[in-house]
Amino acid sequence: MSRSRSRGRPATDRRSDLDRLTQSVGRAPGVLSIDPNWPQPVLKVMAYRPDEFIEEEVQVDQLPRYLETWPVVWVNVDGLGDAEILTRLGEIFSLHRLALEDVVNLGQRPKVEAYDEDLFIIARTPDTATAPSEQLTLLLGSGFVLSFQERAGDNFEAVRERIRHGKGKIRKSGPDYLAYALLDAVIDSYFPVLDGIAESLEDLEQAVLRSPDKETVSRIYAMKRRLLDLRRNITPHREALNTLIRDAGEHIEEETALYFRDTYDHILRIAELVDSQRDLCSDLAATYLSVVSNRMNEVMKVLSIIGTVFIPLGFIAGLYGMNFDPEASPWNMPELGWYLGYPFALMLMGGTALGLLIYFWKRGWFR
Repeated sequence: MSRSRSRGRPATDRRSDLDRLTQSVGRAPGVLSIDPNWPQPVLKVMAYRPDEFIEEEVQVDQLPRYLETWPVVWVNVDGLGDAEILTRLGEIFSLHRLALEDVVNLGQRPKVEAYDEDLFIIARTPDTATAPSEQLTLLLGSGFVLSFQERAGDNFEAVRERIRHGKGKIRKSGPDYLAYALLDAVIDSYFPVLDGIAESLEDLEQAVLRSPDKETVSRIYAMKRRLLDLRRNITPHREALNTLIRDAGEHIEEETALYFRDTYDHILRIAELVDSQRDLCSDLAATYLSVVSNRMNEVMKVLSIIGTVFIPLGFIAGLYGMNFDPEASPWNMPELGWYLGYPFALMLMGGTALGLLIYFWKRGWFR
């Protein structure tokens, strides 16, 4: 589900994250720092077993009965703007205070940590043309998955449809498979973004070769910066998935671990695509400089040819512009007394210019 927001994360959002980090210096661990401008939490539950499911929007105190009656419960929290609700969620799901602090400290690196009987996972959705990067937090426990998102709207609709219609093995599997499905949806959401970037790079390549200008080079460096941001998100995912596969222990069943390995392969492929596109951006920047330099050389060549042609013409014109009296001496400008003296001077200039142009052409300067 797409969200109508500006490209990249707004500078005001990044500044507010930095302000919260600054304010947290010296604060006791586990204290929640809530921005009053954040959306209020909306809790949605999807609980299921192989033959049935339920999907509802609930209040926080209604959650225990779902945990008691359903084998797999997915609680999705959209919005982080209420510390009381988040604290209550931490109590219901026995969420460690440090983990709960990481939930509200946005801008975290993707990571995986084990807390007693639960597995704590942080991932990041990609930057898109309509939505900035967003932190996703997953808590995998016995019989449940708890997910926190900064705001409404996500890439999980396909997962919800599989649960609703019982497609695949998701309703026949445990919460570890649900966690895999959610994390796989986040990782796969990078592919459309990279496809869009690839199309933009093709347009930039045509612009560089046809009509390079300052706007073109600005677009190249903006794209390079965007790819750098994507790489900063992707590289920690690779480390987190590697940890998840290697050290998950009793949190992940052996069969489900195979699916996480497939997701790990996806992130490796995404990392390779980002690196290749960054290299292409660097090549485009170098090509831009080369094209601009070549065009400048072409301009200088034309000006040099024009200047070279007019140098002898200026000499001839200057020669015949000297004020020597032909009556004082027969050697003083005898051409001034000729009947065709002026046409002779013009023909001499034209012949000189034509001879130079023919010489330049034979030397290949016009190719």
